[in-house]
Amino acid sequence: MSTTAAPGGRFRAGPLLAAAVMTILLLWLFGAVADVLILLFIAILIALYLGAITDFLVARFRMPHQLAFAAALLFSVAVVAGFVWVLVPPIVQQTQSLVRVLPEYITTWETRLEASLARLPGIADTLGSGEHRLLGAAWQQVGIYFENLVPKLVSVLHGAINVFAVIIMSIYLALYPGLYREWLIALFHPLHRDLVRDVLHDLGDTLRHWIVGQLLAMTILAALTAVGLYLLGVPYWLTFGVFTGVVAIVPFFGTLVSTLLPALFVLDGPAGGTQALLVILLGVVIHLLESNLVAPLIMARNVKLPPVLTIVAVLIFGKLLGITGLLVAVPALAALMVVVRRILINRIYEGQGFRQRARDRMLVLRLPAARGGVLVPAGPPPDILSLGPLTGADAAASRLPA
Repeated sequence: MSTTAAPGGRFRAGPLLAAAVMTILLLWLFGAVADVLILLFIAILIALYLGAITDFLVARFRMPHQLAFAAALLFSVAVVAGFVWVLVPPIVQQTQSLVRVLPEYITTWETRLEASLARLPGIADTLGSGEHRLLGAAWQQVGIYFENLVPKLVSVLHGAINVFAVIIMSIYLALYPGLYREWLIALFHPLHRDLVRDVLHDLGDTLRHWIVGQLLAMTILAALTAVGLYLLGVPYWLTFGVFTGVVAIVPFFGTLVSTLLPALFVLDGPAGGTQALLVILLGVVIHLLESNLVAPLIMARNVKLPPVLTIVAVLIFGKLLGITGLLVAVPALAALMVVVRRILINRIYEGQGFRQRARDRMLVLRLPAARGGVLVPAGPPPDILSLGPLTGADAAASRLPA
């Protein structure tokens, strides 16, 4: 029966108009609270990371869940504190040295650029020379950034509040995942709750594999890059190594920046272009090893994202949400792929239908479980149509006492 046609054949615009208004309101609400939803998504990622370590400790050492969670939290804090204690002082020292010499490098780059453009007829006359455009643009951006100091301080305070909120939300989500999961499932129609539960289970597994794999891949990438740059005699090798590991969270674009940036700082060295070429070759080899060997071994088959979709997702999220969008583009794409596969492909395109009636499904026993799973018999699904009413000897045998 059509939802837009009355019994007499007349067109009813009320339901269609209400659906359009609700869609517009939901889109407006999503745009208004997009920043908050991104923070919630980051908190969910951190909670999944803590939950993965907690489950590992529970399964491996038979620890109580609360104690395992406390150990996971203390371990994470200890890792961050150790990172700050060991790596931050030399990174800060090298970064300060880099900032001091950066104007000289920019002037040298501009001189070489002008020399290269001078060989092209007409371009040098159009652009002019000796105006220090790169250096002027850099200082102009710095001046714009520090022009309004009070709003910047307010934004820093706002960022600190957001970080604190994300940490608190992630702790509560990791401590009581079943509470929030069941409340979310309860918002859906009873016919769809099993589907929602299965989708949430797949989302959790996929994002957990992505988080653990991404952290390990970033660590390996940073270590290999730092060692390689040190062996090639690149200045500020530790800063560039850590920078390479951090920007690896943005695929392709982070790789490009982290490979070309160290090469610019060796152009004026004794080897010049040869050393820069070696630095670029090092970056290419390390990233090829990371993308074709390290990442597949870590993530296995649980997280497979097409490269083109990954690039498009990074561009779209970066355009809509800025820097924060770049951080969550890949996990958001992984989550979207799970939803598309489980609902759009498996339920709609393969003929099962989104509305599956309870009488068409086998009765299964759902027991309280940490992951909210369903106990189903092994093997292929039974043929429900063959399970008709018993007749004759079968019916008499079914009435015999056990």
